[in-house]
Amino acid sequence: MNELIEILKFLFLGIFQGFTEPLPISSSGHLLMARSLMEIKLPLTFEGFINFGSLIAVIAVYRKDLYNLALNGSQFLFQRKKEHQHEFQYLLLLFIATIPAGVLGLLFEDFISSLLEERLSIVGITLILTGLALWIIRNLQGFKDDRDITYKDAVIVGFAQAVALFPGISRSGATIVAAMLLNMKRSSALRFSFLMYIPVSIGTMIFAVEDIIGDEAVRGQLTLYIIALVGAIFASYFALLLFINVMKSGNLKYFAFYCWIVGLLAFILL
Repeated sequence: MNELIEILKFLFLGIFQGFTEPLPISSSGHLLMARSLMEIKLPLTFEGFINFGSLIAVIAVYRKDLYNLALNGSQFLFQRKKEHQHEFQYLLLLFIATIPAGVLGLLFEDFISSLLEERLSIVGITLILTGLALWIIRNLQGFKDDRDITYKDAVIVGFAQAVALFPGISRSGATIVAAMLLNMKRSSALRFSFLMYIPVSIGTMIFAVEDIIGDEAVRGQLTLYIIALVGAIFASYFALLLFINVMKSGNLKYFAFYCWIVGLLAFILL
């Protein structure tokens, strides 16, 4: 019976984090609250490992874009086909955009970890701020297409992703808010946000696997981790499709309302 309860707990956390990861509502903040309310103690490697499920979902949704970027970008790089210069430049923009989060993540890893472990109440504040940012851009349309994105835009969106290292700040929310304020179209902002998530997620996964290998207690729960991972894959896939539809219909305000409500609840419950 206890084993079944453990399986259900991990499956729930995997689905919970997987569903909230693509949405602009902060999966890390939600996971912290869920773990606190359910009194579950898990190492920080759990979140990094489960993020791999969201990575698989993002690759599945944007598989055609990734294929075209890889094929056409390599043709420009190795064969100098001018008609594919845009795809190669787009890959460079994605690379530049991932640098701030990677560098700041390494420099401030211990500080961020202390926030995650000791100051859960900060989630309430950051969720309310996330809701405010979403409210500001709720009606923006933008005019920049993929070909109009500049290196300056990539750096700014990259720093927005770095800000999302703090608990309660949504990664997708922060990057899409920044992209929309830079006048990107909704579809371009979405695509750039989730494609730049891929290399960051891969890096997080590598560190998580290294920690799992070095932690005997975590290795003993590997089956439970995999169960949570499978739940995260399916949950992230459907959540991302939902978010894409919400962006198309221009209903970001509902996510803002949600962040405000959950942010206030965080103060009450935590």
